[in-house]
Amino acid sequence: MAAPLSLQLEFGGGAELLFDGIRKHQVTLPSQKKPWDVRNLLVWIKENLLKERPELFVQGDSVRPGILVLINDADWELMGELDYLLQDQDNVVFISTLHGG
Repeated sequence: MAAPLSLQLEFGGGAELLFDGIRKHQVTLPSQKKPWDVRNLLVWIKENLLKERPELFVQGDSVRPGILVLINDADWELMGELDYLLQDQDNVVFISTLHGG
């Protein structure tokens, strides 16, 4: 059984507008049978934090193209993207690079 994880989530570049304008969230993910990865985290965010227009944040089982994801200040592409196994106290940042009008 995977223990609960405490994470810092940050949303920027306009992405915070989908989360009531709140940029930083300190969250605790509940314990579950398998380890938490970014794929599970996105589902959790969608169900627990996302306030409006989920299509602007997630697409399929990943983030929308145009959203930069950093895990502990490193590009998630270097970390294994959706398969990265989250660790206690990880800092996950989502930055929207899409600027619509």
